[in-house]
This record gives sequence, structure tokens and C-alpha cells, in this order.
Amino acid sequence: MPVDLENARKAKALLDQAIQALGGQAYLNVRDMQMAGRTYSFHHGRPTSNGIQFWRFIQYPDKDRIELTKERDVAQVYNGDKGYEITFKGARPIEEKDLADYLRRRRFSLETMLRTWVNSPGVALFYEGNAIAAEHPALQVTLINSKNESVTLYLDADTHLPIKKTFIWRDPVDKQRNLEEEIYDNYRPVQGIMTPYDVARYFNGDMSNQRFLNSAAYNQGLDAAMFDPNSGYNPNKQPGKK
Repeated sequence: MPVDLENARKAKALLDQAIQALGGQAYLNVRDMQMAGRTYSFHHGRPTSNGIQFWRFIQYPDKDRIELTKERDVAQVYNGDKGYEITFKGARPIEEKDLADYLRRRRFSLETMLRTWVNSPGVALFYEGNAIAAEHPALQVTLINSKNESVTLYLDADTHLPIKKTFIWRDPVDKQRNLEEEIYDNYRPVQGIMTPYDVARYFNGDMSNQRFLNSAAYNQGLDAAMFDPNSGYNPNKQPGKK
């Protein structure tokens, strides 16, 4: 139907504008990213700590290392569909539920939406009009893939930068529907790429995590040993880039 085609065309145009707002080709060409800051976890919307310093290194599409504490002596490493926690005792597999949660977030990440889904055959795009997201006027676009998984993005009505992302999934055990949301704020340009320095995550309406960056960098070339749980990589002895 022509109306559906027109709607899909409008959705695609808005997603293209979002990619341009984020940095266009520079954003699409990101191979790796590193960041440092402070992360806060919440349980039922209440903070569970005063925040932990973190350093994070991502090599797209599927490698990730998160170092925690001031000493950087606890790390989580994700490589493909496997995850490990590394402490002074060595590496051990991350608990299955925590790994499933991480892999789901990666599958529905903003980067995956804008760099993979948007051009994938079989992904349907829907423009859903004006909305309010994180107290900002927004334009709402939904992407649905061939497995009937859907993600909704809210783009700032003025800048077209993504300000919110939501997706729903059904728990395989209790069959309940769960709503996950991410809010992006405090964008700053880093190497020509607009980078949200504040990210908040919500689970079924309650805040579950908040992250504040104090630095970010792209395409620095990361040491492969960082993503090998058994490499003995020590962030305090190596510069973290080749």
C-alpha cells in the first residue's frame, strides 16, 4: 500500500538523519571505542552503591571489556557469545542469566539498530509520529526484524539525536513481558562523533543502571589480549593500545 511505503520511507529518512546527527560516516566507521567514568547500579529503582569507577573497551561487533574499581583488578570480558569475570583468582564464566541479559542488550543496542538493522533485508520500519521522551519533544520510529523482535527509538525533534530506546522481551522462564529502556543525554562531540556522556537504563519502569563518562575515544586500536580471558592482560602494566 502506498501509505505504508510512504510511512516506511519517512522512518528510514529519520533514521538516516539520526546517523548524520551522530557523525554520519565517522559514526558508521567506528571500529572500537574506549571510555572511562562512573557507574551506579540500582535495585527496584534504589541505588545499591555510591558508584564504581569503570574503564570500558569495545571492539565491534562482539568484543567488550569492562574494568571495575580504582585498581582495575576486576574485569568482565565478553567475546562472541561468551562472557567471563576476571579477578585475582583468574577467569570464570559469567553466570548464565547475567550473560543472557548482556547478550540481549548488545543485540538490541543503539549501535546494532543504526549500523545493522536499519539496512537489513526483512526489517520493517515504522514512523509513529510525535512523542515525548525523557521530557523532550521527540519523533518515534520502530524497527521490527524478521523474528518479530521490535525496538522503538525516540529522536530529538530538533537535533535528531537518539534520546531514548525501548524494547520488550518475554522471559523464557516465567513468560512475563519485560520492558527495557535506555535514555541518552549530555551529548558531546568526540572525534567528530556525538557521544552521550550520560546513559540511564530502566527495567520495567525502575532505573537499573546509570553511567556518567568523563572521557571517550574512538578507533585507538585495542590489544587483542584484552579480550582473551586467559591472556593475563594487566591494564596497569600495559598502555591499553598498540
